[in-house]
Amino acid sequence: MSPATPDDLRFLGGYPTSTLDQVRDLIAQGKLGDYLARRYPERHAVRNDGALYDHAMALKQRYLRNAPLLAKVVYDNRLQIDQRALGTLTAVSRVQGGQLKAKREIRVAALFKDAPAEMLQMIVVHELAHLKVRDHDKAFYALCEHMLADYHQIEFDTRLYLTWRARAALEAAPAPPAIGDPNA
Repeated sequence: MSPATPDDLRFLGGYPTSTLDQVRDLIAQGKLGDYLARRYPERHAVRNDGALYDHAMALKQRYLRNAPLLAKVVYDNRLQIDQRALGTLTAVSRVQGGQLKAKREIRVAALFKDAPAEMLQMIVVHELAHLKVRDHDKAFYALCEHMLADYHQIEFDTRLYLTWRARAALEAAPAPPAIGDPNA
């Protein structure tokens, strides 16, 4: 496996150099996938939008009973992980009669259909926490930790998972022809 470039570590921005060096070592040794497989051997069974909605509503009922209702929870093929959107919480406002109604929707990047169970859980917990706290501040992360005890470790490992997937996709892609290659 080729050494990690700065672009390979784009999902890990803000982490200390010592942590990034450990990730680079795992990549150089070709062991990042093995590390993730050992930590997260289980894939989840939440394969469709209905199951995802039920999963999110069970978490909401357990931890956020008084939070606003959710109209929809779906996997979304259009969410681009390169834009740092692993999931979104949106409020769609509509006028009904003389009232303004807001329906809240959670969308989870479709790549998490095949992710480890804990990583899907982390994304759903993150978006549910936004029902109570809009900003990514101490209160927000405290609520995430309340709903998922290892939230920060799983978030980091999710970033490793995205790094591993991006590298695997690049290495599986056919190399472009060399400049000036007569066979191009």
